[in-house]
Amino acid sequence: MNRLLDGGANGFEHGISASQYQKVAKVSKATATRHLRDLLEKECIIKLDGGGRNTRYQINTKFKNTN
Repeated sequence: MNRLLDGGANGFEHGISASQYQKVAKVSKATATRHLRDLLEKECIIKLDGGGRNTRYQINTKFKNTN
């Protein structure tokens, strides 16, 4: 999450793919997919347009007000 938030030259300005997450987090492909799915369900990240093997995710900047 921190790398996504950092952005810039060392961040992921155009989102992050599961394979990039796998390398950065040093986890298996299954774990990377599981982590991204969990963050997606919690609405911490959103899925960018596109799909298939090129699915990319970015930080969700639209937070719900629960109060």
